Amino acid sequence: MATFLDPIWISLKISLVASVIVTVLGITLSRYMAGRKFRGKSIIDTIIMLPLVLPPSVVGFLLLVLFGASSPIGQWIEEIFNHPLVFTWQAGVIAASVVAFPLMYQSAKVGFESVDSDIEDAARVDGAGRWRVLQKVSIPLASNALLSGIILSFARALGEFGATLMFAGNLPGKTQTMPTAIYVAIDSGQMTLAWSWVAVTVFISTLMLLLSYRIAVRT
Repeated sequence: MATFLDPIWISLKISLVASVIVTVLGITLSRYMAGRKFRGKSIIDTIIMLPLVLPPSVVGFLLLVLFGASSPIGQWIEEIFNHPLVFTWQAGVIAASVVAFPLMYQSAKVGFESVDSDIEDAARVDGAGRWRVLQKVSIPLASNALLSGIILSFARALGEFGATLMFAGNLPGKTQTMPTAIYVAIDSGQMTLAWSWVAVTVFISTLMLLLSYRIAVRT
């Protein structure tokens, strides 16, 4: 039973942590980018959205180059934590965050761009600072888009396979997520086990999508 549950818990843990990361970074960056016009904005947007269209193996390769043992960042991390980042569940979080971030960023940016700037200006006139305007005005008014972004990001992180396999590996009980476990189960002919993980993945993903649709209908 533990063998069956391990990939589920690992997938949920990685997806939840990745969702927190992309939510914070997505809200911060999209709030800055929403409504702004400056030279090079389209290039930045393109770079942010690239993981959505790049093959997962390419994303995984780039993460290995950036955080691998031979890179300065990878060596710095290994010196601090006395352990390489590659082939750890934290590497799975990074991989899931990278591929899920574009969904959160795009949803949050659309949400913030839909907020009436006159309402934000009125709050500033009343003495509200930048943080208070964001907390009390912008985020509440863009909440539906933000919630949809969080849900879709979680679902995307849950289903991540290629980048996770290359960067975090497939260590049972440590980095093996449901998508990689399904792959191994099919490859070894354990179809009943594979179907069980498929059913769990489909169930969770369906719930996420239904919740996202319900939020969209509210708008």
